[in-house]
This record gives sequence, structure tokens and C-alpha cells, in this order.
Amino acid sequence: YVVMRIFAVRDVCIGAGMCVMTADRVFDQDDDGIVATLVPDVPADQEKDVRAAVGLCPSGALSVAEE
Repeated sequence: YVVMRIFAVRDVCIGAGMCVMTADRVFDQDDDGIVATLVPDVPADQEKDVRAAVGLCPSGALSVAEE
């Protein structure tokens, strides 16, 4: 069993919103448009979408690590 943990560096986020458009069950944006994670670990059914969101993030603010 592998846990995929989400990391979002809010100071790096530019508010493009690609993460929310790609994985809205995992990512949100605060009132300033900065990324917020809705869950600390990626749900198994969202792994593909989260990996896509990480790849689409123009600022590189998102990453995942498998534990």
C-alpha cells in the first residue's frame, strides 16, 4: 500500500488555477487565488488527475511524494 502525499508551496503559486481545473476534488484556491489542498493524501481514484495537475502547474508549486 503506497500513500501519495501532496505538497503545495503557496509562496511559489501564481494562481493560474490549472490544479483546480484538473483535480477539483483535491485542489482549491483561496480568496487570493493561491492553491489550497483539500486533502493531505491523494485518493486512489484521483491519482491520475493529481499527477496531471502537478505536470500542468506553470510555477512548479505542486509536487507529490510516494511514501
